Amino acid sequence: MKITVVGSGNVGATAANVLATKGFASEVVLIDIKEGLSEGKAMDIMQTAHMLNFDTKVVGVTSPIDNPNYEATAGSQVVIITSGIPRKPGMSREDLIGVNAKIVGGVVDQVLKYSPDAILIIISNPMDAMTYLTLKNSKLPRNRVLGQGGMLDSSRFRYYLAEALKEAGYPASVTDVDGMVVGGHSDKTMVPLVSLATYRGIPVTQLLSAEAITKAVEATKVGGATLTKLLGTSAWYAPGAAAAAMVEAIALDAKKLVPCCVYLEGEYGEDGLCIGVPVILGKDGMEKIVEVQFSDEEKAKFAESVAAARETNSKIGDALK
Repeated sequence: MKITVVGSGNVGATAANVLATKGFASEVVLIDIKEGLSEGKAMDIMQTAHMLNFDTKVVGVTSPIDNPNYEATAGSQVVIITSGIPRKPGMSREDLIGVNAKIVGGVVDQVLKYSPDAILIIISNPMDAMTYLTLKNSKLPRNRVLGQGGMLDSSRFRYYLAEALKEAGYPASVTDVDGMVVGGHSDKTMVPLVSLATYRGIPVTQLLSAEAITKAVEATKVGGATLTKLLGTSAWYAPGAAAAAMVEAIALDAKKLVPCCVYLEGEYGEDGLCIGVPVILGKDGMEKIVEVQFSDEEKAKFAESVAAARETNSKIGDALK
């Protein structure tokens, strides 16, 4: 499988590195507008190949804004798009909409020119709106346009639940905890599904106090902002790994249940927007939307998230072709 990662910043380079070390890809192409950045990072990754025992070829390409150069990406089966300006402390994901809509739109045009059959994974923020914009502008079938939000947010939810369990006296590893986040990829709109969260099959509601659960939920919702404040820019290890995990499910036709942003056509009673829900990922991208039962509180929060996503989408009208 050939995979392209557009944007060689921290997130894109991390995704490329994880993909290379996993070993299921024959080639990973890193591409960026900054001269030499992709080439340097690709070379750096390749110099770990002997130590980490992988044979994936990683290639770096510079593609200037005024003279796009996407030829090396031709024939990619999956393309991860991280392009756009990152958040800075004090910024919301929605603050990026105007600039990133133009950037993502141009990237998608170039990607599909050389890889018309590719499955697209959108990371650029605001992710839900960028996924919707990509779907509408590209006119691709909805199974081939995915937003990476729920995968990342769910991982953060599991981390905070594991920390809460440890504080409560349970020696929980993050890998022992299962939890899912749906809704928008935004501090105010994501919906951690407490009703379905478990520790080795035991509902966390049986082990943790309401206060501890609320603390974990709120920490999850501001997980990205917390890291942005600490790092001075957006996080990259977990977002990059989340995107790589989605690609792996597609490459291996794993039929893996993954929460990610997709276009709804009646599922969960909603239509005409992209938002995070549980889906089955396989060789065709999104192969099935899984409708799970929410608690009454989760239903209400999901409805609020949908309303917020629609409002954000209304702000990108000028960017729709």
